[in-house]
Amino acid sequence: MAKGTVQSLAHQWARKYVENLQVNSQNEVAKDSHNLADCVSKAGREQTVEKLMHSLRSVSAKAWNKTEALLAKEIERHRINPRLINPWEIAADSFGIYDKALAIYTQQATTRRISVEMGLEDSSDELNRKALEVFTEQIAPSQLAALIGDEIGGLQRKYTAKDARVKGFVSMQLHYTSQMLLETLSPVEQVLVGAYFKVIDDHFYMPLQRSYAAAATHDYDSPVLSAVQKLLPDSTKIAKKIAQRTLQLYPGYRSYSGALSDPVVRISSIRDVEMFQVYLWVCALEGDISAIQQELFPLCVMLYPVLGVKWELLRQMLHLLGQEIRSRLTPEQSAKFMPYFQVLWEMFSPDVFAAITEEQQMLAI
Repeated sequence: MAKGTVQSLAHQWARKYVENLQVNSQNEVAKDSHNLADCVSKAGREQTVEKLMHSLRSVSAKAWNKTEALLAKEIERHRINPRLINPWEIAADSFGIYDKALAIYTQQATTRRISVEMGLEDSSDELNRKALEVFTEQIAPSQLAALIGDEIGGLQRKYTAKDARVKGFVSMQLHYTSQMLLETLSPVEQVLVGAYFKVIDDHFYMPLQRSYAAAATHDYDSPVLSAVQKLLPDSTKIAKKIAQRTLQLYPGYRSYSGALSDPVVRISSIRDVEMFQVYLWVCALEGDISAIQQELFPLCVMLYPVLGVKWELLRQMLHLLGQEIRSRLTPEQSAKFMPYFQVLWEMFSPDVFAAITEEQQMLAI
């Protein structure tokens, strides 16, 4: 298949960052347009990065301590070879990703309105309109995906090569590093830098590079490829809809990180629904279920119980996801794509959950 189609998939994914940024950012960006202008200037970005780099080394260590506190028991419980969990290497690799992303954050690019990046251009709110006149020369978060996507893909391959569950430790390290770094910033800085950190988070959680490589093996008229191209632009919309519906069905639900309505949990929920979608794309494009069987499923079995995500909630999410996918595909596309969803549905079935819960209870004795 031509290289252009693969680039198109990557471009479509990058464009969706504007949608994601709208989840919780518009009010903070618009509150103080003068502060926004200062923050997005080259001097302002350099000042932000200097502040973050001053904290990065200690934050990396604290993030690992938090990751280890959460997951240390899972090494024995899930019989993971402890030699595969190298805290110094994981912290160093994490440090390197943030170091590179922050260096890119200070670089100059073509001047454009910040409202385009933050999804404010169509707003009728008076505060948001003030932000329309602010310009920036920073590299857009969507461009960051192209600049460090290969490097993050390399980390994914490195940490899934021998045991996919090791990826869970690295993903939590990145997650906590992002959280702790953002806590040192002003609200406007949090929105701007948080957009960059979300690129890191998404690209490590989701096998995007693998999906692009698999897409390159298909012809232009491939029904599977056309299904992925149809679903990709709506994947964030689908995830938001499912997260909102799940909140309506489980209004009192709380996970390890908080209530489903909490902004941090909501963002993680949306990301997880998108993650399941990308794993489905990979399986359909590769014509093989190994991505779900050998990577996604073991990760969920290890992470979700300690994060307080109940299997019932996950099953409901999958049910809603199946409905959304079916409604968007043609019969021909569904015939090629939905068998992989059916595999996912069966792997995360109640009888499997029961067996997992029973084993976990026995290991805990």
